[in-house]
Amino acid sequence: MKPKLLTASAVLFVIALIIILMFVLNASPHIYKKSEILMDTVITLTVVSNSERRADEAIESAFNNLRRLERLLSFFDAGSEVSAINKNAGIGAVKVSPDTFELTTIALEKAELSCGAFNPVIGPAMVLWDFKNNKRPADSELKNVLPLLDYTRIVLNGSDSSVMLMDKGMVLDLGGIAKGYAADRTVELLKRAGMKAGIAAMAGDIRVWGTRPDGSPWRVGIRAPRGTSDDLIGVLSLEDLAVSTSGDYERFFIEGGIRYHHLIEPTTGYPAGDFQSVTIVNPEGVVTDSLSTAVFVMGREKALRFIKKNKLMAYLIYADGTTYTTENLRALFDNR
Repeated sequence: MKPKLLTASAVLFVIALIIILMFVLNASPHIYKKSEILMDTVITLTVVSNSERRADEAIESAFNNLRRLERLLSFFDAGSEVSAINKNAGIGAVKVSPDTFELTTIALEKAELSCGAFNPVIGPAMVLWDFKNNKRPADSELKNVLPLLDYTRIVLNGSDSSVMLMDKGMVLDLGGIAKGYAADRTVELLKRAGMKAGIAAMAGDIRVWGTRPDGSPWRVGIRAPRGTSDDLIGVLSLEDLAVSTSGDYERFFIEGGIRYHHLIEPTTGYPAGDFQSVTIVNPEGVVTDSLSTAVFVMGREKALRFIKKNKLMAYLIYADGTTYTTENLRALFDNR
């Protein structure tokens, strides 16, 4: 029996199918991005993908997870798990989700590593400062709340995943590390969704993975503290790294020639004064987010010792405008 010959229409169909498959397989990667306001800031997710549909689906899934994290961790949402912990301060432990327990555990680890310079219970001092109306608290008010800033009074129970603040009036605020944590979780999710590379940018906390479609590293600018939001003092070229900057220009007012800002030194309740900004680079967002704040409030000498001991990649702008770049960051840093 002779084999049947394909009809002309069947041949054309096969050719068309081959062309479509070749196009799909060889589609060049593109950059896709989307921004939303979440976690009290603008969050922009950028991915590199061969498919706009898959990119959109991955980004939307990531934003859904960020909304979930915000509902758990928000200091301002009365229904969040953090708010439940604060309402029960001095009363009892609160059973929380794995994310809240994990982040609180990490926050305590960073507090211990920095000898309290990063402090997840700085809240009682923070709420006394009114940066919106340019009002600072009385010395006596700050002195009264200092005993409530003892992070060692946080009790974690791994057996039932519970958190307790031992003293009434204590306030847990994970805002100094939550965005870094969220960036880490977002990158993990986007990688699992098949995204080749991208950026999770959450204001001053950014994590990148992979490279741009042309193979070049991602470029992340560092803001000039005394310029506008568009003025850069330098640019970092990054692959598979996170970067966070803490600066005295985000929430502040000036009174009597003194700049009062939101980066509070836990032993005094007053803003730290040795830096204009601190930038930390590390593979993990929870490290950069927490330790940029810690280094800022340590003061110049302690900060330099801490950076050297922990081999941190850091870029520092001192209060007088002079700068310092660690040796291990110089290859990634371009001055403007």
